[in-house]
Amino acid sequence: MTTYIDLLRHGETEHSNRYCGSTNHPLTPLGWTQMWNAIENNQNKLHQWQHIITSPLARCADFAQALGQQYAIPVKQDARIQEVHFGDWENQTAAQLMETDSDALSRFWHNPLDNPPPNSEHLLDFQARVLSAWHAIQQQFSGQRILLVTHGGVIRIIICHILQHPIERLLELEVRHAEMKHVCIALEEHPPAKMLSDSRI
Repeated sequence: MTTYIDLLRHGETEHSNRYCGSTNHPLTPLGWTQMWNAIENNQNKLHQWQHIITSPLARCADFAQALGQQYAIPVKQDARIQEVHFGDWENQTAAQLMETDSDALSRFWHNPLDNPPPNSEHLLDFQARVLSAWHAIQQQFSGQRILLVTHGGVIRIIICHILQHPIERLLELEVRHAEMKHVCIALEEHPPAKMLSDSRI
């Protein structure tokens, strides 16, 4: 039995140049356009999605609800797939942090596992939260095609897990606004989960 899970990052927000984390910024008009374009570029899967699971933050949930309503796809929110909380860095830009805490920011970029922002959600806790949702979704929706509308950090955690990529090198993985990644899970294979390129979907 094969399960297909597509991972869609939200589009541009009103403060995309900031560490938004758990701050609830909505999409900009461009962000909405980016999201609809991502769906348009994946029309072959649009009528295959049986459920949409979304982060409860507005930059994901607003679009997920609109998509689900337009195409009669059930939508469920799961707080476990919302973005990591950046602690004292929430709502600050990298430029601001370079002025006030450049050494800490450089260490974070190099290794976020051992150099978390002050008072932030630790990367291992974030990983445990995301993977708890990931495994639960696979069990609940086994054999179905699912769309997850979520965040860059969440998608990076899932990709690291699938590819066995070191979590301390999480930030090496690029996930652009409104980019969609594709995962195929076949329990009879080893490893069961693998990333798919667009040409193999």
